[in-house]
Amino acid sequence: MERPLLGRGSALCCSYSSLKAWLPLLSWAPRYRLKWLQMDLLAGLTVGLTTVPQALAYAEVAGLPVQYGLYSAFMGGFVYTLLGTSKDVTLGPTAIMSLLCFSVVGGQPHRAVLLSLLCGLIQAGMALLRLGFLLDFISYPVIKGFTCAAAVTIGFGQVKGLVRTKQALLGAHIFIFVIDIVYILHCACFMYYFSKLLLYLFVSSLSWSVRNVFVVVAASCVAFSWNAFGHPVFTVTGETSKGLPPFKPPPTSDTTANGTVVTFGEIVEDFGGGLAVIPFMGLLESIAIAKAFASQNDYRIDANQELLAIGVTNIMGSFVSAYPVTGSFGRTAVNSQTGVCTPAGGIVTSVIVLLSLAFLMPAFYYIPKAALAAVIICAVAPMVDYQVVAKMWRIRKLDLVPFIVTFLMSFWEVQYGIVGGVAVSGVLLLYHTARPQIKVSDPGMLVMELGSGLSFPATEYLSHLIHTQALQASPPRSVVLDCHHVSVIDYTVVSELRDLLRQFKLREVQLVFSRLQPSVLEVLLAADLQDFRHTDSVEAALQIETESLLDE
Repeated sequence: MERPLLGRGSALCCSYSSLKAWLPLLSWAPRYRLKWLQMDLLAGLTVGLTTVPQALAYAEVAGLPVQYGLYSAFMGGFVYTLLGTSKDVTLGPTAIMSLLCFSVVGGQPHRAVLLSLLCGLIQAGMALLRLGFLLDFISYPVIKGFTCAAAVTIGFGQVKGLVRTKQALLGAHIFIFVIDIVYILHCACFMYYFSKLLLYLFVSSLSWSVRNVFVVVAASCVAFSWNAFGHPVFTVTGETSKGLPPFKPPPTSDTTANGTVVTFGEIVEDFGGGLAVIPFMGLLESIAIAKAFASQNDYRIDANQELLAIGVTNIMGSFVSAYPVTGSFGRTAVNSQTGVCTPAGGIVTSVIVLLSLAFLMPAFYYIPKAALAAVIICAVAPMVDYQVVAKMWRIRKLDLVPFIVTFLMSFWEVQYGIVGGVAVSGVLLLYHTARPQIKVSDPGMLVMELGSGLSFPATEYLSHLIHTQALQASPPRSVVLDCHHVSVIDYTVVSELRDLLRQFKLREVQLVFSRLQPSVLEVLLAADLQDFRHTDSVEAALQIETESLLDE
């Protein structure tokens, strides 16, 4: 009678383990402590103070009304607490995702929300199919080229926020133009870095977050003062939708200004390649951040579970009018530095964003667009990493090719920059696969040491090298193939080796294999190659050749 009970208990344990794998919350929630709660509250509050002004600013980058930045900033905290495997990562609007969103939807809110749903479905689908490995094909030079170009594009795109009106560029309004420029340079940026210094000296734990709030609040007070005296000098955010967004399915069709209905299929067709680029970049950005902070803080993450968390966040976010989001490096750094202990800190951040939506929207009327531009410019400036060019030049000059291609093409179309960079990286990868490094030495007979694996694209190159240096020599020479770096071979390689062995036999010389991996040796023995000879060392192969010469 006990065996069924034991069986049932084992099944329950397996079910609970599987549930924990899908809901990481179950791993840390039973061990939650009061001290963790204190640290999570502090971290959530700190990140929340960063999130609100940045979300407003990033909505401008996406070409959307500022409230959409806040709509996109709170769902991630709730979802990631349930599904995330990193204690540090915070999900929400970022500069890069906002730029990509603008490049695809052109500032149309309904389409941005639908894009969030589709991106989430793609990301969640990749997680369920365990396709996270595809992100490994986006190389570091491509990422750096894209982020540098994105930072330049975003930074210059904010110049319009520095001036009050288009007419400010005209002589009649040059005074207003000068006031705006002086304001942005001496007010916003000065206050940004001055607040950073003060908070570093007095409240170091908040130094990375309160400075944004300080700049926005102070700039709003200045703008309000000018308006109160009847001199509306600065372009302000203006009226925004009040209250929380309604919870409703995202629109699957659209209507143009002239009343034409655009169907779901036509919208998806308009999204084009962006529907592939945005999900990939969102996953890449977030997982790279999660891995970096997991390494720094000595814990492990589950990449596929991270994909699921981002995908579900974007799916659920589309029901509250959010546009696509991903992990934010800046806010994640704030979270980590403030000492967050669990993903629950994201709940506090989300609550702050919801409170802002519920009660503070009227106060956002007086936020100068120049102040939001300052926040964005100062946020993206560190992304222009010019030092990486020198590092790539010193380490491997060829890596500059995908970097430059991505950087330049991103100014044409952001999606094309990423696709172009990945294509160039793929060509370089295939070239090195087809042209492996082969070291040739001559200690009495030709020794060819394969510097990497051997697969079917490389067979022609290896065959050509052996023919030119051994078989076509006068007289023909024996060859030792040192294969200790080769771990896998395929049918094409075996077929080419069979032909080479036949050619060597016709010329009465030898092709000897040395230091074969057990898996490779097993394949070659199973192939039943004629005149196949192998040794455990190069010296033993040389001894075979010496004995052969003595016999002659």
